[in-house]
Amino acid sequence: MKQEKMTRFIKTEDADRKWYVVDAKDQILGRLASKIARVIRGKNKSIFTPNTDTGDFVVVVNASHVKVTGKRELLKTYTHHSGYPGGLKVKSFEELMAKKPEYVIHSAVKGMLPKNRLGRKLIKKLKVYRGESHPHSAQKPELLSL
Repeated sequence: MKQEKMTRFIKTEDADRKWYVVDAKDQILGRLASKIARVIRGKNKSIFTPNTDTGDFVVVVNASHVKVTGKRELLKTYTHHSGYPGGLKVKSFEELMAKKPEYVIHSAVKGMLPKNRLGRKLIKKLKVYRGESHPHSAQKPELLSL
């Protein structure tokens, strides 16, 4: 008798959720973001299901110490449009690192997640903080070495 292989689909409730802490100090932005996106999406687990949220929570600390390679520090820009004529707002990487370094990592990870309902749900599992401290010690996060 021939045994058929069945694809196992995991429900969101069945996924074992963990909390991880990542230290962004002296890390390259894109490489860090791709590894974080992998953990948030759940691709590092054997139970990965593309249409389900099976990933873990990630807390990033020391966001103000993240690095970029080459001339990106001078040339990289972030754009936002208000929706009104002439409403294009452009900020440089240096400007954002001075004011909101959390947004730089948040934006990089968000760009690597799906552009749909699932992606909007997944990005809420990323917590980014400028300094060393974070308010998620009650969840007992493990250190994630990348």
